[in-house]
Amino acid sequence: MSEPLIGGAGQRQVQLPLRKAFAIAMQRIRVRLWRSMITAAGVLLGIAFLGATFTQMVLARHEPAGARAGLSERTAAIQAEEERMRQWWLVGVSLMVCTVGIANSMLMAVTERFKEIGTMKCLGALDSFIVKLFLIEAAVLGVAASALGFLLGFAAALVAPLIQLGGGLWTRLPAGEVLGWLLVSVVTGTTLTVLATIFPALQAARLPPAAALRSEV
Repeated sequence: MSEPLIGGAGQRQVQLPLRKAFAIAMQRIRVRLWRSMITAAGVLLGIAFLGATFTQMVLARHEPAGARAGLSERTAAIQAEEERMRQWWLVGVSLMVCTVGIANSMLMAVTERFKEIGTMKCLGALDSFIVKLFLIEAAVLGVAASALGFLLGFAAALVAPLIQLGGGLWTRLPAGEVLGWLLVSVVTGTTLTVLATIFPALQAARLPPAAALRSEV
C-alpha cells in the first residue's frame, strides 16, 4: 500500500512508530524543561492535596474506638460522614482547578511551538503524529508529577499525627491501602493531564503549516 500524499504537491506524509514518537516527546520535555516543570507543578499540587486527603481518610478509618469518647454512636457517625463529604468536595474542587491550569499551560505550549509544528507538518508529519506527541508528553509529565505529588501530600498529612502519636502512627497506615491510594492518585493525575491536553493537541494538529511558519511567537 502506498503512503498517503499531501495535497497535489505529492509530498509524502511521515508516520513514525510509537517508540520514535516517545523519544521525540522526551526530547521536547528536556529542551523546554522549565515550561514542563510549570505544567507539572499544577499536577503535583493538585495530587498533593488529593494524597493528603486520602492519607487523612486512612488515618480516620483506622482511628481507635475510644478516640471519640463522650459522643453517641449516631453523633460520631454523622460527624465522620460530614468530614468525609467535606474532604471529597475539596478534592473535587482541587482537581478541577488543576485541570484548568494544565489546559492553560498546554495551550501556551502550543502557541510557543507554532513554528516547530509548522516545520514538522511541512516535512510530512501526520496530524495524528502531532496529537500523539502532545499526549505522550502529557502522560509522562502526569505520571511523574502525580507520584511526587502523592508523596508530598502523604508526608505533609503525617506531620501533625506523627508529633501527637509518635511511632504508634504507623499501625494506622496499612501498607496495602497506602499503595492503593498511590495508584489511584497516579492514575487520576495522569488521566486529568491527558484529558486536559486533548483539545490543545487537536488545535495544534489542525494548524495550517503556512500559518504556523508565519507566526512571530
